[in-house]
Amino acid sequence: MHTVDFNSDMGEGFGPWTIGDGVDHELMGFISSANVATGFHAGDPGTMRRTVERAKQLGVAIGAHPGFRDLVGFGRRHINAPAQELVDDMLYQLGALREIAKAQGVTLQHIKPHGALYMHLARDEEVARLLVENLQRLEPGLLLYCMPDSVIWRIAKALGQPVVREFYADREYDLSGSIVFTRRVHALDPATVAARVLRACQSGLVRTVEGEDLAIEFDSICLHSDTPGALDLVEATRRALDQAGIAVRAPR
Repeated sequence: MHTVDFNSDMGEGFGPWTIGDGVDHELMGFISSANVATGFHAGDPGTMRRTVERAKQLGVAIGAHPGFRDLVGFGRRHINAPAQELVDDMLYQLGALREIAKAQGVTLQHIKPHGALYMHLARDEEVARLLVENLQRLEPGLLLYCMPDSVIWRIAKALGQPVVREFYADREYDLSGSIVFTRRVHALDPATVAARVLRACQSGLVRTVEGEDLAIEFDSICLHSDTPGALDLVEATRRALDQAGIAVRAPR
């Protein structure tokens, strides 16, 4: 692998509150794509605007990061709602960020659902198909960030929506290729995370929680901004990629 995208979730505060270490401003200097919270799990109009402004200043591509309507649970609690309701909510959030970005002279590169909604779309064919069908009508060129070989990845490929497959730097995998979901992520060692990412880029392998290697293909590395010590993790990972001659750039 000679080039790779590096994405992180941005703007996940709400009003005067910040999430994680509150390092979005510094962290954005190391990534190529920013997933901007769109108000349902985190974020508000002012935060969205400021995040877009910072991304524009640094040449970082932006995308919508819609979540479940769950501010209290930070979008990490599953909500059992009809497919149409969930897609309506996602399109509402997409439109909000698109207009704020347009006012700054910026276009959206991608959409990446957040948290429990991301995992829901990875396995629920009805809502995944409905979302992709709507994207085909509204934004057929909008990149869709998703897990490789997930339900929504397969549907997007079949319908012609461009996809970006993700590798999670700060999450564990099991042998099925799924992320091991956790509500509270503990502090991680920057050198260990950087080495894990570099191995995935160079050999296409990741060590699972079962202690075995899993082959994985991806286009983008994701590291969450709310992981404890996120700035140290992102810095170490970016440094390892740079030293290995792997260029970090947005998919387009």
